[in-house]
Amino acid sequence: MRHATPHQIVPREKLDFGLDGDIPKYWFGGDAFKSRYFDALSTIFPEGERFFIECVRDYRHMATDPQLQQEIKDFIRQEGQHGIVHNQYNQRLKAQGIDVDSLEDTERRIFTFLRKYLPKKQTLAETAAAEHLTAIMAHSFFERREVLEEADPRMRAMYAWHAMEEIEHKAVAFDVMQKIAKVSYLRRVFALMVVTLGFNIHSLLVTRYMLKTDGFGPLARARLWAKGLWWLYKPGGLFMSIFGHYIQYYKPGFHPWQQGQMKSYQLWLDTLNRTGNPILAGEALHAAGA
Repeated sequence: MRHATPHQIVPREKLDFGLDGDIPKYWFGGDAFKSRYFDALSTIFPEGERFFIECVRDYRHMATDPQLQQEIKDFIRQEGQHGIVHNQYNQRLKAQGIDVDSLEDTERRIFTFLRKYLPKKQTLAETAAAEHLTAIMAHSFFERREVLEEADPRMRAMYAWHAMEEIEHKAVAFDVMQKIAKVSYLRRVFALMVVTLGFNIHSLLVTRYMLKTDGFGPLARARLWAKGLWWLYKPGGLFMSIFGHYIQYYKPGFHPWQQGQMKSYQLWLDTLNRTGNPILAGEALHAAGA
């Protein structure tokens, strides 16, 4: 049975987030850990998005459903734009002394290894798992106003746009995995375990590198880590607040559109379509949080 797609997948290009403006180094309320954690995500995205595109493209020629064919096309364009915008922001990180090129080279080697040595079904399953994570992270970031309350509006808008488009295309890789690649249930859930562990370890390692590059000594970093890890993983924290949504993926009959529709998505979309301003749309989305 084909699940209906509640949201149209719309590739949006040449949006201006003001990334060439006076964004503070620690743009998340002056908090070094929070700022660098999100900065770490930004360095991961370009190579990650490229990997996702390649893994879905492996099966594109086998799609016979016209709707799925169009969704694959739009998914690829959206993911490509995400990489472009995060690359723009990453230029700011380079100016701050962060060796983004080295970080991306490491990620490129990892993804090249996976593409070379793992079955295509496995890398596609990992792509679908990663898409589940990014979609539910959108809920964590924007359903509760306090989460990004202290973030710079320009950065908040960039992550809002990325998050809303992740929700729009959250079922594409999953449908390719289920309907074309015929991935087994065990491979599907194993992939989510692998991606969950890998994502958390890698993002924290990059955050650690950034804080060390910023000149924080061992004691200062220890204080930042204690506070930061509690923010991420405490009950009701950035990630544990969406744990119930996360584990739904392990249900045998799971499909991404069965739940997790975001009520404020339409407000973001209407604001963007009306004004053409992604920063105003991001502020509307943020204000709508509970």
